[in-house]
Amino acid sequence: MQNKEYNQKVINLIEYVKGLQLKLDGKELYINYKEDIENVKPQEVFEIFYSLLDEGSTPEEILVFLDKVINAFYKSLLNYGWEKPKNDDFLLDLLNENEALVKKTDEIKIIMKETNLELKKEKLLPKIKELLEFNDHYLKKENILFPYMEKAMTKFQGLSIMWSLHDLVRKEIKNTIEILNDVSSDEQRVNISIANLFFGILGIKKKEELILFPSASEVLSDDDWYEMHKQSLEYEFPFINKHKELLEEKVDIFENSKFKTETGELNFEEIQMIFNALPVDMTFVDENNKVRYFTRPKDRIFPRSPAVIGRDVKNCHPPQSVHIVEEIIESFKNKEENTAKFWINVKGKLILIQYFALRDNDGNYKGILEVSQDITEIKELNGERRLLKWSNND
Repeated sequence: MQNKEYNQKVINLIEYVKGLQLKLDGKELYINYKEDIENVKPQEVFEIFYSLLDEGSTPEEILVFLDKVINAFYKSLLNYGWEKPKNDDFLLDLLNENEALVKKTDEIKIIMKETNLELKKEKLLPKIKELLEFNDHYLKKENILFPYMEKAMTKFQGLSIMWSLHDLVRKEIKNTIEILNDVSSDEQRVNISIANLFFGILGIKKKEELILFPSASEVLSDDDWYEMHKQSLEYEFPFINKHKELLEEKVDIFENSKFKTETGELNFEEIQMIFNALPVDMTFVDENNKVRYFTRPKDRIFPRSPAVIGRDVKNCHPPQSVHIVEEIIESFKNKEENTAKFWINVKGKLILIQYFALRDNDGNYKGILEVSQDITEIKELNGERRLLKWSNND
């Protein structure tokens, strides 16, 4: 009986949210679904938004009315009782980063009281640039926490909505920096950009603590939390001190096994060393669109964590670019294309990203190899170098 009531409750909440999406009268909708709204639980929020995504709504469409929904659910979510996992190092790091973020935004609020516009812009600029460091907080969620939750339950595919929020904040930080650097930007423009940035970045914090973290604590095991913490140590910890390193576990790589071909033979340790020595990031996605393997070169261009193994590749990319990933896969599967390439600027570096269709001896599609490479220095090469020089600066 309880399960049936739960299902009906979620169905009612879905109808309420659809009403908001259609811009129906908010007060009337609230009255109609008042009891369910005032008893909503964090995991039920994921059920609601997963239903909308499953019916064809995009994360961008949902963002338009998302905060209206969260505001309606706020009191119930705030009063919801949940327990942190026993192995809570990873969760505490994320919570502490959030608290440190609030201190940074409070410092910015004080500067906003400055009456001299030029002086205000001058003081604000380094503080806003500091917020770029918070990207690692989002990367740890996207590359570690999200994959674990997606594997736990289908409804957590709705995390793509939060990823879209991350991307909006990334854009707002860059936009605010541009405005502060612009000598022609007036006070109104500065104030609006800061307000939009605060709305986005602090809004994500609220959604994490009301919905994401309680849900994750309820569905993930202590082993999951331990593994996530271990993987998080490869990232930066914005505005807080990093936890102590965990003892590195040696993985059995079958040193006595051999990979033999007509061109020679290697053991598995040698294969791993060769892959990781290549100046490229490589990721293998199988014919079922699941991430199966990635290399770990010394300087990875794009962060990858073991949590992504087994994850659907479309969930490894920002929601705005998923359609491109799907188009590449379909073109490779249909044998229309064998390669695709892009080049983008990342932190002052020119990055070449290439996708290669993998086929067996009979031409059957077996997956994709993604290869990313920093080609900044390669692009600048000219003439010849025939003499040995160890320094790249020469």
